[in-house]
Amino acid sequence: MIDRVSNQKAWLMVLPVILLVAFNAIIPLMTVVNYSVQETFGNNVFFWEGMKWFEEVLRSERFHASLGRQILFSFTILIIEVPLGILVALNMPRRGIGVSICLVLMALPLLIPWNVVGAMWNIFALPDIGLLGRAINGMGIEYNFTQNPVSAWLTVVAMDVWHWTSLVALLSYAGLCAIPDPYYQAAKIDGAGRWQIFRHIELPKLKRVLTIAILLRFMDSFMIYTEPFVLTGGGPGNTTTFLSIDLVKIALGQFDLGPAAAMSLIYFLIVLLLCWVFYTLMMRSESNTS
Repeated sequence: MIDRVSNQKAWLMVLPVILLVAFNAIIPLMTVVNYSVQETFGNNVFFWEGMKWFEEVLRSERFHASLGRQILFSFTILIIEVPLGILVALNMPRRGIGVSICLVLMALPLLIPWNVVGAMWNIFALPDIGLLGRAINGMGIEYNFTQNPVSAWLTVVAMDVWHWTSLVALLSYAGLCAIPDPYYQAAKIDGAGRWQIFRHIELPKLKRVLTIAILLRFMDSFMIYTEPFVLTGGGPGNTTTFLSIDLVKIALGQFDLGPAAAMSLIYFLIVLLLCWVFYTLMMRSESNTS
């Protein structure tokens, strides 16, 4: 047996990048931690408050309401975008010029900046001059996302589905293309139907890809800010005031830096916890089926 000697010198090549990223992340994080335990009224004067802001945020009904809206939005997005992305990927061509056309069309929404997406949908969904708004109202359905909470919520969800379903579709498509042809040939010989092929061949092979897709979409949707802020500004009322929008309002609108810093740290820990739960459950289900 040949003994393999591991070479750790490769870490020296990436060490400068690791140090640079750590520096750029740690300094802002420590600044937020500093604000979260103190109070300031400007002029670089601080007063020690300890854990007061954390207790205040955790007991705040405003925080609970924003967090609830954020969780509801993220789970709604996952329930819609993941199955829809898989469905689109399953119907995309595997050969010919159609592959290039579909890949380009799928990539186009992902290339549009977030603030432009919000501005586009703002104009598109206006009840008076927007194509979507006038079409829905023309069908006899009352629609006005600037005044109706249900319309605003559905518009934000539709905007995110349009913008990010392509990501799930492209990842799923890459996973499907990586499945060897002998699997399909064996299934054809056994007389398996389309649903059986998807359930027993394609879906198990997509689990790792879907884990990445779900984690990416959850993190992005849970931290969404630009698109709903440009589209609705968090309104009408607080209907679309997600946790990120509420955090910015507290920090910049009210200039309550202490509570805002404490909320941002709690926000950060919630994202980490939920992502860990997602990853653990999905990896556990994969290990049970393998």
